[in-house]
Amino acid sequence: MNTSNEELISLITKLVIEELNKEKEILIPIGVSNRHAHLNREDMNILFGQGSELTKLRDLKQPGQYASNEKITIKGPKGEIKNVRILGPLRDKTQIEISLTDGFKLGVNPPIKESGQLEDSSPIEIIGPKGSIRKSNGVIAALRHIHMPPEIAKKLNLKDKDIVDIEVPGIRKGILGNVLIRVSDQYELEMHVDTDESNAYNLQNDDKVKIV
Repeated sequence: MNTSNEELISLITKLVIEELNKEKEILIPIGVSNRHAHLNREDMNILFGQGSELTKLRDLKQPGQYASNEKITIKGPKGEIKNVRILGPLRDKTQIEISLTDGFKLGVNPPIKESGQLEDSSPIEIIGPKGSIRKSNGVIAALRHIHMPPEIAKKLNLKDKDIVDIEVPGIRKGILGNVLIRVSDQYELEMHVDTDESNAYNLQNDDKVKIV
């Protein structure tokens, strides 16, 4: 076999392997999270009236989650932001998720944390149509994360709470580090970033990224 044939076979083999790897590659759709709120029952009663309920505007990609018609105003030492949408259903703890840019406007310094980890989070005043409440904590900038069903986690050899890096393609391509993996049979595959992150990397809903 001459050298040219060997080079040709090597090239073909390389191309075949690349195509097989592409077939195994799992692309992750992006979900851009604008500022929003999760309320508990007690705070819902104060803000919207005793026994009030959230009314569904539209379903979100994650099963059982939805954007409601109800909105609140959040107020900090330097300013306020109106029309912050509440996501349902109600939770055990009230939590406000904002971007760091929102924090500048409000005059608060939200820690970057996983959802539900509210220790040492920022205080806030929440204003609803029926009342208002001052919370000593509850405001975070959500740690970027990927919702992942178990079958995909198994294919990628990942488990709940793992941390990975993500490659973003396009004109503002780059690597997003410290991305939390959240595994549950209640999840659809989706990576959540906030508006600061989406603007920095020119990401839109349903854009695709991959783990590196």
